[in-house]
Amino acid sequence: MAALRAAVPVLLGLGLGCAAAAVPLVIWHGMGDSCCNPQSMGYIKKIVENKIPGIYVLSLKIGSNLIQDMENSFFMNANDQVREVCSQLAKDPHLKGGYNAMGFSQGGQFLRAVAQRCPSPPMLNLISIGGQHQGSVYGFPRCPGESSHICDWIRKTLDLGAYTQAVQEHLVQAEYWHDPLKEEDYRKNSIFLADINQERGVNETYKKNLMALRKFVMVKFLNDTMVDPPISEWFGFYKSGQAKETIPLKETSLYTEDRLGLQEMDKAGKLVFLGVKGDHLHFSEEWFYTTLLPFLQ
Repeated sequence: MAALRAAVPVLLGLGLGCAAAAVPLVIWHGMGDSCCNPQSMGYIKKIVENKIPGIYVLSLKIGSNLIQDMENSFFMNANDQVREVCSQLAKDPHLKGGYNAMGFSQGGQFLRAVAQRCPSPPMLNLISIGGQHQGSVYGFPRCPGESSHICDWIRKTLDLGAYTQAVQEHLVQAEYWHDPLKEEDYRKNSIFLADINQERGVNETYKKNLMALRKFVMVKFLNDTMVDPPISEWFGFYKSGQAKETIPLKETSLYTEDRLGLQEMDKAGKLVFLGVKGDHLHFSEEWFYTTLLPFLQ
């Protein structure tokens, strides 16, 4: 995804040094991307390593090669992906003392699921860059990269039956498809998002694990044309029963009932809401360095 490449020259001499042992970083790519694309995740890995000498950066790969990794971002059950990542992290000796996590688009919500389900090794800070935490791609308005033919098929499949068992189990985007006109279907049949968002009851372990984060940083793209509604990137969503008016996190039942611990985290100063001008996953190196890298120190 070339949008992740810098829009301005590298900002030098920011003094973003690191301690003797930099906290490791785990990154997870978004839909239609792969772990090591030199225009996206490979590029992010490189610039983090350049700015924080000695840091260990793990860019997650789901599958045995880059093609499988990209295909799995569309077709591998999100719960299976999270289990695979939890296994990878548990076996990685570099991460045993804890790590920071940075997820791009759907990778942001997937890493939140890792934080909720797999507390060992501990995730210290979570940075979600354009993650759809209340569900999204409602209407599937645009498709990333060179995957337009896949997305055309996905769009038709979702329109036919996003909440059927077969589609839920085999299509990643259906698993965080949140239709505000079919809230009951979503709550009952969503096999991934409805679970991690505590829509069918409160899993106290999920809540405890998420609240253990030091910071939960959420980046919203202010001119996003891919995530619908963009406020989902800050945990907001449409008012139930319609698809025009949105409400912020603090007005959602998830917050007022504190089913996930977000209200308590907010009061403790653990939630960070950042807005950046631009379309989905469009940002400059300067913004990345000055705004996000301090959370990795």
